[in-house]
Amino acid sequence: MPSYATNMRLKFPILALTLEAVTIVLYALLVVYDTGDAHGHDGSHAESNTTHSSSPMTLYPMFQDVHVMIFIGFGFLMTFLKRYGFSSVGINLLLAAFGLQWGLLLQNIWHMHDGKIRVSIEKMINADFSTATVLISFGAVLGKTSPVQLLIMTLLEITIFCINEHLVVEVLNVSDVGASMTIHAFGAYFGLAVAGVLYRPGLRNGHENEVSVYHSDLFAMIGTVYLWMFWPSFNSAIAEPGDPQLRAVINTYFSLAACALAAYATSSLVEKKGKLDMVHIQNATLAGGVAVGTCADMDIQPFGAMAIGITAGVISTVGFKFLTPILASKLGIQDTCGVHNLHGMPGILGGLAGILAAALGKKAGVSPGYQACGLASSLGFALVGGLITGLIMKIPFWGQPPDQNCFDDSIFWEVPEEEEENEERLTHGDYSKTKTEA
Repeated sequence: MPSYATNMRLKFPILALTLEAVTIVLYALLVVYDTGDAHGHDGSHAESNTTHSSSPMTLYPMFQDVHVMIFIGFGFLMTFLKRYGFSSVGINLLLAAFGLQWGLLLQNIWHMHDGKIRVSIEKMINADFSTATVLISFGAVLGKTSPVQLLIMTLLEITIFCINEHLVVEVLNVSDVGASMTIHAFGAYFGLAVAGVLYRPGLRNGHENEVSVYHSDLFAMIGTVYLWMFWPSFNSAIAEPGDPQLRAVINTYFSLAACALAAYATSSLVEKKGKLDMVHIQNATLAGGVAVGTCADMDIQPFGAMAIGITAGVISTVGFKFLTPILASKLGIQDTCGVHNLHGMPGILGGLAGILAAALGKKAGVSPGYQACGLASSLGFALVGGLITGLIMKIPFWGQPPDQNCFDDSIFWEVPEEEEENEERLTHGDYSKTKTEA
């Protein structure tokens, strides 16, 4: 078996269909509609035992907002690479489609009624949340992994995520309504651990395709704007109805706004001649949504949310400028999308803000000690789980691309011939003919 057996014709369909077949059997045995006759806490990072409303469809608008974030927001955010757009959006869809099915099962095995998982809109929202961890981790290894490897990562990561989430939210009773710790910090450090194990010395000095072009950065901004617009729904969707849910929307709204100003300002400050860097604008403007997540439903007042947002914007931008190169050169962690700057550090900031807010009594019944345990648990599960998952993904059979084919759709996708010819012609300086003239 060669080191890079990238032909997926059998291994990918067999793995994908096997996973789906097993999932269908489990659903046949365990999953039914929630007909409203059995309610209760669903084991998610929602903190309320309260049913959101008598109508089962009340949360549907929030669900759609979160769904847009998962499939459009995350997908397009990763399209910044010049030859990796198909994979960014396409594999994002693949992983999320499997992940939400697997996540719904594992999140709710702790809370079955009469041996059954009862599906509601709220459980579907939380299943979408579970996939967000995988999509965050996907960003750390973007361009360097095969679809087969990534399906395996999805299976393992969501399993580990659900164990940690149950421990943090159910056992320790930690407040993390917007999941700064359980989704963002977890997903980032899990992905960074995987990226560390999958380190490629051949990419130490970069790769010719690991760059953006004008239109690819523009596509990535579509993802940014969708995420930025809908983040208040992400942080408030499963908050307790009433004032806590309203606070979560308001706090996220102001944190994002302040973060955007800080990200723009910091980008101008650290770049030559004061120009703005599109990488910073695509990513750091969202860090406020991550960082305010843990205390989104707490009584921190709008100015408190803004303070968190400004801090997150500065930390994230500085991380992209100075920390990402250090991680790559000193620690061997090649973080393609800079998830450490958008999700990792702001996730930790969110956890610390939650500890402080709990100590100041901003939410009844929340212990700063347990909040700290929740952050430590999330980081511990992420790093250990990511290392184990990375070792499994490193087995050559899974078809990881060789160094020279990284960040290139054509190794795993049928790419339109005209695009390839134009690229080839531009690369060799032959501008004499278009395809139609030839």
